[in-house]
Amino acid sequence: MALVGGTVGGNISFAGARRQLDADIKSNAPMAHVNMTAVIGIIITCIMRCVLFLPALGVVWNCAAISDNNPAAPVFEIAAGNAGYKFFGVVMWAAAITSVIGASFTSVSFWKRFHPALEKNLQRLITAFILISTIVFVALRQPPIDIFMTAGVVNGLILPVALAIMLIAVTTKKLVGFCQHPLCIQVPGWLIVA
Repeated sequence: MALVGGTVGGNISFAGARRQLDADIKSNAPMAHVNMTAVIGIIITCIMRCVLFLPALGVVWNCAAISDNNPAAPVFEIAAGNAGYKFFGVVMWAAAITSVIGASFTSVSFWKRFHPALEKNLQRLITAFILISTIVFVALRQPPIDIFMTAGVVNGLILPVALAIMLIAVTTKKLVGFCQHPLCIQVPGWLIVA
């Protein structure tokens, strides 16, 4: 479960709203495009979660021994040999690089409204943010699995709070005005928060 949960960053909760604010959307006109993009993102994410989770389920179901130092990679090696191990590396790299770029963009984009110079140098700030994060990661000298598990725990605490904030925000007419958030989405959202 940490494998699936660990690929979801806390910043992802804000990514859609952040992109909408960045695009300066103030009318209902582009909402079809925004919705289509969100649905495509959700479908791709769902497929990737299944690709990551199903082999793990199959291996655990068959009681195969998994290493404590690196519990995720051996699952794919047990399921499909060396090719599975390499496939896992490609999948994790793709998940990691998209998460790093997306989370960095989202984090830095919160700062850009503080000063025009920040907005003007957004790409440089994102690059600096990634480099500084990498240096901190290397300086910590912690096994990746420990950082991975810690991130999963922190995300488990952040995501319900972030979702609650977003659910409150989408029902505040002053904030969303033209955009009506359906009750059929709000109710499951609040159940997930609970």
